[in-house]
Amino acid sequence: MRDLRKTALWLGLIGSASFLSLSAMAQTATNDSPGASEPVLAQSPAEPSFHDVIAEPALGQEKATDHAIPLPEPAPVVIETADRKPEPAIDIPLPEAAPVTALMQQDMLRLTVEGLLGDEAATRDLRLSAKEREGLRAFYAQAQRPLAWASDGAFTQEAMGAIARLKAADEDGLDPTDYPVPDVKLRKEAAPSQWAEADLKLSASVIRYARDARGGRIEPSRLSPLVTPVLALPGADEVLGKVAFAKDANAALASYNPPHAGYRALKEKLAELRASHPSQPSVHVPKGPALRVGMKDPRVPLIRARFNLNEDDDNRNVYDKRLSTAVAAFQKEKGLQGNGILTAQTVAALSGPSLAQREANLIANMERWRWLPEDLGKRHIMVNVPEFRLQLVDSGKVAHETRVIVGKEQSQTPIFSENMKYLVVNPSWTIPPSIMKKEILPGLANDPDYAAKRGYTVIRKGGRLIVQQPPGERNALGFVKFMFPNKHAVYLHDTPNRNLFTAAKRAFSHGCVRVEKPFELAEFIMGEDSKWDEKKLRSLIGKGERTVFLPKPLPVHLAYFTLAVDEKGSLKSYTDLYGLDQKVRAALNLAQ
Repeated sequence: MRDLRKTALWLGLIGSASFLSLSAMAQTATNDSPGASEPVLAQSPAEPSFHDVIAEPALGQEKATDHAIPLPEPAPVVIETADRKPEPAIDIPLPEAAPVTALMQQDMLRLTVEGLLGDEAATRDLRLSAKEREGLRAFYAQAQRPLAWASDGAFTQEAMGAIARLKAADEDGLDPTDYPVPDVKLRKEAAPSQWAEADLKLSASVIRYARDARGGRIEPSRLSPLVTPVLALPGADEVLGKVAFAKDANAALASYNPPHAGYRALKEKLAELRASHPSQPSVHVPKGPALRVGMKDPRVPLIRARFNLNEDDDNRNVYDKRLSTAVAAFQKEKGLQGNGILTAQTVAALSGPSLAQREANLIANMERWRWLPEDLGKRHIMVNVPEFRLQLVDSGKVAHETRVIVGKEQSQTPIFSENMKYLVVNPSWTIPPSIMKKEILPGLANDPDYAAKRGYTVIRKGGRLIVQQPPGERNALGFVKFMFPNKHAVYLHDTPNRNLFTAAKRAFSHGCVRVEKPFELAEFIMGEDSKWDEKKLRSLIGKGERTVFLPKPLPVHLAYFTLAVDEKGSLKSYTDLYGLDQKVRAALNLAQ
């Protein structure tokens, strides 16, 4: 019982001390008289004071009264009075804003680029196809740095190289205005949005340049359904990955232009034409009768001026031998019959196109080089339709060359590339659908024996009518055909009408290419290591249809060039048989 009373008294005193402290504070707040030096602490009579507590007697001593628990004196409560000066306020400075680190800048740029690429309207303004826009997003999504062309607030060396190539696009017959470039003086302090827009602008122009350099400016099949080259357009992410990190970005971007010698030669001629007027300017020669050696005509001085030949004052109007020789050389250069006679066709060629038209024709021919594969093949066949010529090229050199006959304007030879896989000796000829529709069916309708009279065999197969010409000397394909399977069903072949090869303009076929010396060509095609030489192939004539497979596929390119540079560096021109020059110029908005 005594212990319980001690504990109760202890707790009571603690409560009293706390209560007194709070009471004193309240009293000071209400009795704050001027001049008072110490506050008056009020004490409740109901509570014992600290000094009323009787100390516990020493161990072993007895007292009649209850023992009290000794407590330490509480610390005095100090309260400010009115005459005490307040402590001065402490000015605690706020922490400065954390500086923007390089990592934070990178994150801001990346987020800005992602935002622009996610904006459909913004990406459409870049003038890229849907596939190219997707490639652009893929490139930036996996890139190690947020910008492809800038670092630390400045354009990279690669960016400057790419910009230089874009600005010089006209060297390759492209239009520099199609490839806008960013302001290279953009300040380092520019907003992330400005840097992101500049970077994407340059990326889009680089992608468009690479695409156009590989032939993407025109869809060839829109010019004609018979022009069907397969364009190998590069992917956007592949282009950026190659150019943005190249040691020489200028050269890397330029490499998307055709690497072929024929293209480079035309490019040089374009530069020469722009640098100065030709030494032999075109002149307007009036129409008139054909001129031969010894004839007089008032047009002769104009023709002499065209070839920079000095005039003979005594015979200034005489068409002499020296002038005839110059005209003959010009005719050969233009693909005309080189007889030196001033014909109407020669007069038209002499007058020639304007400077702007000549430039446009060069660019149109350069454009068609873009339709060819980047790799023509170490060994390949090149047929230039307007030139009526076939060349078999081996390791960059012409191993075999021959004249050919190509399609008429009404039945044009298609333009495309494919691999030759086999040749057929003693071929039969299945009449193609175009000839069936135009000639055979109308003939059969008028005369049931129309096909038989011409040595054709009529075959009915499943409701279809097939007409074939059996092998033999009269066969339209001659003794051999060279097969490179394609959707146009055309091929190279022999012909029984070999006298047609003497003509200057050889556009007589229904679309296939007739070869002047087919067995000689066949030996070159089979190669030196093959057992199939010309003699052995000829030995098969008359022994039934025989298929001979090539050791390996041989690329065949049916091309269309009206301008070409020969081995002497002279520019030769050929007749635009199918009007493709005009169509390409129109598609590219060039001079007509």
